[in-house]
Amino acid sequence: MELQGRVALVTGGARRVGRALSLGLARAGARVVVNFHESGAEAASVVEEIRAAGGEAIPVRADLGVVDGARGLIERTGSEFGRLDVLVNSAAVFVRRPFADITEAEWDRVLAINLKGPFFLAQAAAPLLREAGGAIVNIGDLSALQAWPSFAHHAIAKAGLLHMTRVLARALAPAVRVNAILPGNVLPPEGHEGEDWAGGQDRVLTAREGQPEDVVSALLYLLGGDFLTGEVLVVDGGRRLL
Repeated sequence: MELQGRVALVTGGARRVGRALSLGLARAGARVVVNFHESGAEAASVVEEIRAAGGEAIPVRADLGVVDGARGLIERTGSEFGRLDVLVNSAAVFVRRPFADITEAEWDRVLAINLKGPFFLAQAAAPLLREAGGAIVNIGDLSALQAWPSFAHHAIAKAGLLHMTRVLARALAPAVRVNAILPGNVLPPEGHEGEDWAGGQDRVLTAREGQPEDVVSALLYLLGGDFLTGEVLVVDGGRRLL
């Protein structure tokens, strides 16, 4: 897929890896919808950076934990740009909690953002994506492949997202391709930004630590590969082998 002039929606596109994905798509020529829920200032900053570089972007607030929020986000995208070519499901809740302490409310919220939201976004976006011959890329992490008991609800949701990728690849074929990326350590843990981060290099097999740009490169590769669908690209520097 040539991205120049296409429209890409990045959920959770204001912060961390989502921010890098928004900027990377804009650099590739896409017009970007930067979705956020509570990170309004960060979303405005990303949009300003894209526009300053000559690109086109808008921030759109939506709570993806409710179906109306997901559907409203797609409706706003369609009304603003008249099309949608790329949906990147990057928004996620990442909460450390011992298995025995997870409450029903917390379970519902994590599953809503990490799994229900991407499903209903894909459902709502399907007509626009089919018309454009577009693509969906779901952003997971290694918890989809590994058992993380301190993040049980998150890991279960990401495992569901991984299988959903394959289900949607069949359901939306041949017009829409659906793939997933599972990043490893590409950023310091939430709350430790700006600190010296020891613990990245000793958890990979490569000669350097991961960076958000590694996920951007994976995204552009999947979008450019018109013969790729239902695939999962693990970008972890070999961490899963340790």
